[in-house]
Amino acid sequence: MKKKALFLCTGNSARSQMAEGLVNHDFAGTIEAFSAGTDPQGLNKYAVQAMSELGIDISSSASKHISKYEGQTFDYVITLCDDANENCPVFFGGVKRLHMGFPDPAKATGSDEEILVEFSRIRDKIRARMNGFFESELTTDFRGR
Repeated sequence: MKKKALFLCTGNSARSQMAEGLVNHDFAGTIEAFSAGTDPQGLNKYAVQAMSELGIDISSSASKHISKYEGQTFDYVITLCDDANENCPVFFGGVKRLHMGFPDPAKATGSDEEILVEFSRIRDKIRARMNGFFESELTTDFRGR
């Protein structure tokens, strides 16, 4: 049975969108990922570009408010920014709730190229952390907790 993960950020425009796309790609068939925000801001074009570099298309994703998932149960609820961690409601029963903070690439300045480099850097950090975490979690689950 697939595990369900929900990634939360304030704007649901970059970090949580990239985490959702990466986990759905890297753990297809094992984990189903979703994302939402406490104050949705729309999908960031640089997040779309950074994911496209890996052959992952998130261009049809949309920013969603956390209330969309109220009443649903997830195996993992992971906040990726401090604001979402502090403002995440506790309506997700029976889950493992974690905070894995990452810098906000949307705050990057400079040329389009420089901003994209920052988005790609954060994308790679998210991927490394999620892969390490979920590989460990899935191994533990298969051994039986």
